[in-house]
Amino acid sequence: MSVRPIRLGVFLAPFHPADESPTEQIHRDLELVRHLDAIGYDEAWIGEHHSGGYEIIASPELFIAHAAALTKRIRLGTGVVSLPYHNPLMVADRIMQLDHQTRGRVMLGCGPGQLVTDAFMLGIDPKTQRDRMLEALDVIVPLLRGQVVTKKTDWFDLREAQIQLPPVQWPGPEIAVASAISPSGARAAGQHGLGLLSLAASGPEGYEQLPKHWQVCEEKAKEFGHSVDRANWRCVVPMHIAETREQARADMEHGTLRLAGYMEALGGTKPPFATSTDRMLEEWTGPGLPIFGKLTLGTPEDAVPVLQSLLEKSGGFGTVLLLGHNCANPEATRKSYELIARQVMPALNRENNARARSMAWATKNAGTFMPAFSVGIQKAIEDHERERAQRGGQGTQWVKGA
Repeated sequence: MSVRPIRLGVFLAPFHPADESPTEQIHRDLELVRHLDAIGYDEAWIGEHHSGGYEIIASPELFIAHAAALTKRIRLGTGVVSLPYHNPLMVADRIMQLDHQTRGRVMLGCGPGQLVTDAFMLGIDPKTQRDRMLEALDVIVPLLRGQVVTKKTDWFDLREAQIQLPPVQWPGPEIAVASAISPSGARAAGQHGLGLLSLAASGPEGYEQLPKHWQVCEEKAKEFGHSVDRANWRCVVPMHIAETREQARADMEHGTLRLAGYMEALGGTKPPFATSTDRMLEEWTGPGLPIFGKLTLGTPEDAVPVLQSLLEKSGGFGTVLLLGHNCANPEATRKSYELIARQVMPALNRENNARARSMAWATKNAGTFMPAFSVGIQKAIEDHERERAQRGGQGTQWVKGA
C-alpha cells in the first residue's frame, strides 16, 4: 500500500549565543535556509522574539522576504507570529503580501507568545495572551479567505476590514497554530480547521500528550463544522547527527553550555544540570529539557527509530521539524542536516524499498538472465562473422574476448 511520505523541515527560533556577531548570525541563518532548499528540505519556520538576547529575529516576515529571494522551492513559515502583539489586520496583510512575494510558499504559524519578557515590555498581561490569540484568529482566518470583517475587542477595533490582494495559494496561505503542553493550541487549530505545530513533541510530557492533542483538535473541528488533516500536523524534535556517536558528542561541546546560560537568563537561576556539557547532555538525551524536549544525539541509525516511535505514538503526522538549537558549530550543524536528509528520511519513508526489491529480483533470477545475455552476445558475433564470410572475408574479424 502506498503511504504518504513524511516531509522534512527546520524550526529556527533561532537560538544564537550572545558572544558572536548578530549580523553574521542572521546572514548565516539566511544562508542555511538557502542550503536547506538546495538539499531538498520541504519547510523552514522562523520565530519571532523581542527579548532575552538569544533568539534574535524580531520579524519572521522580514526574514522570509529575504529568504524567498534566495530559494526556489522550500516553503517558509512564521514560527510563530505572537498574535497578541499585533493588530490582526496587519498580520493578515503582511502574510498575503508574502504569499505573492514567495509565489505561494509562505505559511502563517501563530501562537500566543512564548517569552513573558516580550509581553511585559508591551504591557500585556500574560494571562490574556491565549484569549487574544483566539480573538485574533477569529479575524485573521476570514481575512485571509477574502472576507470583510468588523469586530471590536478590548485591544483592537476593525471596521469593514479587508485585504486588497487575492491569495496566490487557494483558498489562502496555510495557517498552523503552535501547541506545547496545554490543549489551547489544539483547540484553536480544530475550531478553525487549521494545521497544528507541536513544539514539545519529543519532551516526556509533550510526547505522552501527542495523541490527546490530535484528539482535541479533531473534536473541536467536528464541533465547529470543520475537518483537519494529519498532513498539516508538524512535530518539532531536537537532533544532532554525525557519522559516529563520538563525533556527534564532540560537536555539541561548541554551544551546549551557552544554551544553558540562556535558560538561566530566562528562569533567573542556573539549571541544576548545567554544571558541564556531559551533565547537560545526559539530561537532554535522558528525560529531556524544558522547552527543548529530548535530544537525539548520535548517528542516522539512532535517529530513524526515534522518528518511527514519534509517528507510532502520535498516530501519524505530516512533517518532522528539526529544532535549530545551534549547539554545534555551523559546519557540523549543516552536516547533521545533510545526513538527516540523505539517510534518515529515506529510511523513514522507505524510499529505497522498490530499489531493494528490484535488486533482489535481479539477483534471484541471475541464473536465467546471464545465460540469455551471453547467448545474445554470441549471436551478434556469429551474425557479424556470417556477413563477413558472405563478403569474401572482407571487414574486421571479431574474436570474442579480444
